[in-house]
Amino acid sequence: MVNSVRKAIEIVSLLSKGDGLGITEIANHLSIPKSSVHNILTTLQAERFVERSLENRKFHLGIRLIELGNQAQAELDIVKIAAPLLKQLNQESGETVHLTLLDNDEVLYVDCLESKKRLRTYSVIGIRAPLYCTSVGKAMLAFQSPEEVDRIVSAISLERKTANTITEPIALREELHAILHRGYAIDNMEHEEHLRCIGAPIFNAEGTAFASISVSGPEQRISPGHIPEIAGNIVKTAREISTRSGCPPRRLDRERKIAG
Repeated sequence: MVNSVRKAIEIVSLLSKGDGLGITEIANHLSIPKSSVHNILTTLQAERFVERSLENRKFHLGIRLIELGNQAQAELDIVKIAAPLLKQLNQESGETVHLTLLDNDEVLYVDCLESKKRLRTYSVIGIRAPLYCTSVGKAMLAFQSPEEVDRIVSAISLERKTANTITEPIALREELHAILHRGYAIDNMEHEEHLRCIGAPIFNAEGTAFASISVSGPEQRISPGHIPEIAGNIVKTAREISTRSGCPPRRLDRERKIAG
């Protein structure tokens, strides 16, 4: 074990039990030198894991822990909710199915059911990928607020992954507009060569596109002619997951009207 990390965990755990503690109180409770407590708290405060009251100078848990807790809860809930529907989609499509979350302007893969076919997509739960060149990423990005789309598109680097990767902000915005109106996104071999993916957004109780699902496979099996049928099943599955996640019906009704 890394001693400094262990001490930081002990301090955070101690702060979770009270109404705020000072450096001396923490040092006495944990039998840690005050200098060590000060250094650890300074680092935790800089990263927003703890905050210091301006009134009594005591430390409390910080907003970053709330953010992480919400993220962890979302991951646990959505994986459980989506599991039976992803299994059905995997069986119906015969292709690899992914479940992802929007996290720090990236795609985070939280579940995967692989195709049983010899030539198939392989994936690892926990990996990250860009928003702009994956179907799951574009599906989530397209359904953010205009202000959030502007912020993300301005902040991310549109690095070329394949010959088909969108690398110009104007072209990406046009693609996002098209996705918003048809209800699903296509990764046309933009992230990996010879691999097509179709993704659709999942909305939470606040009506925010916080997750997405996709079906991915080799270009010869997911041909342009097969995309509409596959996309229909994906959108239907994503809407059912959204409903089970507490998304207001009026939000899904609006997306149906947009998608036509």
